[in-house]
Order: sequence, then C-alpha cells, then structure tokens
Amino acid sequence: MSDQKSYQDIYWESDDGLKLHAWDYPSDSGKTPVICIPGLTRNARDFQHLGTIFHGERRILMLDLRGRGASEYAKDSSTYNPRQYVSDVVMLMDEMKIDKAIFIGTSLGGIVTMLLAKTDPQRVAAAVLNDIGPELDQTGLDRIASNVGQGRSFDTWAHAGRDLAENNGDIFPDFTLRDWIVFAKKVYRMNSSGRIKLDYDMKIAEPFSSKGGGSGALWNALEHMKEIPTLILRGELSDLFSQKIAEKMLETLDKGELVTVPRVGHAPTLEEPASLDAISQLLHRID
Repeated sequence: MSDQKSYQDIYWESDDGLKLHAWDYPSDSGKTPVICIPGLTRNARDFQHLGTIFHGERRILMLDLRGRGASEYAKDSSTYNPRQYVSDVVMLMDEMKIDKAIFIGTSLGGIVTMLLAKTDPQRVAAAVLNDIGPELDQTGLDRIASNVGQGRSFDTWAHAGRDLAENNGDIFPDFTLRDWIVFAKKVYRMNSSGRIKLDYDMKIAEPFSSKGGGSGALWNALEHMKEIPTLILRGELSDLFSQKIAEKMLETLDKGELVTVPRVGHAPTLEEPASLDAISQLLHRID
C-alpha cells in the first residue's frame, strides 16, 4: 500500500450526513489540483500509482464514493446514483476550498465528471474520461449488471486473483497471476474474520440500470464541456465504450483528444504507458 507519509486520509460529510473518505496527496505548487473519481465498484486505490508518479507536482485527491472503500455505506440505496455523487464531490470541494480541479473519472467517475460540468462548468479545469461516454454498449452493461453486487469471498489473495483472471481475462489479456493478485488488492479487502471480500456495499447494485443506448442528459452535459480540455481514453478491447461514440464525442469537444489504450478492455487501469503519457501531457498544459 501507499507510503503513509505521502498522503493524508481526509473525511467530509455529505448533505445527507454520510462520512465520506478520500486520499489527499498534498502539493505546494499552487497548480490546479486533481480529483480522481473511480468506477462503479471501485475505490481510491485505483489511482494510487498516480499519487506516486505525480507526487508533489500538484495536489491529488482520490475519492471513495459513498458505499465504497473507507466511505460510509448509505442508509438509502437509492442515493447510489450519479447526481448524488456530484453533490458529494461538490461538498468535498467546498469543504477543501477547491474552486476548480482537473477531474480524472473512470467509467462511473467519468459520468459524474460530465454531470458536474453541466451543473458547475466553472469547477472543471480539464477532464480525463476513462472509457466512458454519453452512450454505452449493451454488451458491457450486461456484463457489469451480472457481476455487481455478487458478494463472493475468498480464503487467500491468490484465490481472489485467480477468480478475477477467470472472469476478466479478456479485459486484460496480458495480465499474469501476479498482476491479477495486485488487481485483487484494489477491488477486495480482508475483513475482521480474515475473509477476502469485495470492498463495497452490495446495495449499490439496486439502483443500477443496465439499459443501453444513449443518454440525452449526458450528451447535453458533454455540450457544457465544449471549451474544457478533455482527454478521452478508450480501451481498445472495451465492450462498453465504442470507437464510434468516442469519435462522435470529438465532434462536440473543441478541446478534445482521443487516445486508444492497446490490448485492454473496460477500463484501462491508467498504469499503461499510453494512459500515463496522455495524462501527463494534459496535466502539463494546465496551470
């Protein structure tokens, strides 16, 4: 895990009283900070490597959305929805006195970023949309729906890694067992009885919709990002986010760039050279 000296655990309260958690990698550079928002079943650990690579260059906050990681679980599962996540992010920014940030959003995190740009475009200095757009493929949605909320548990990290490899091998075809065990430690946690379990509230599955097709609200949100520097990352093997939709997004974005990450599906880990190079170039363009 991360060096405890390089980041701080910070907490803030949502508008409905939940205690939410993030990792805060500080910087005195004065540059626009970065806020990282993970995917549906993921947490701050997905971005841990960015804190190491860019440490000190600018402040980086990595969020646990409600019901994930060290954030509290919601009492009402209907609050596991993108608009509530936007509210939670705004509360964090206000609490930390962050007027504007560069957002890195993976999958659901990218949806949250788009919606935030619609309601508060002045808060978004730039954006990375990782394998997500306003229109999603049914194949990927069906795969996610079949997995989310399935509370499997394991005796060892090796068992967890092998299970991930068996079920997700086509997403990361070049992963070794060692890679899968590292991946498992991002997705799972060891509970007090020594069992390795998924690190999220199973109730996040309840409001999840697997309805495919386009979202008019998200296409409209993308219009509000027209002048915002936006990096679109797409996994070459993605079953959720098509090349066609990625290219269509560029027609809306005056400052958009599309980078395809080779030999990965949904979603790139952001540890790939293509991902890191593109993110680094975007960050260097923003003060």
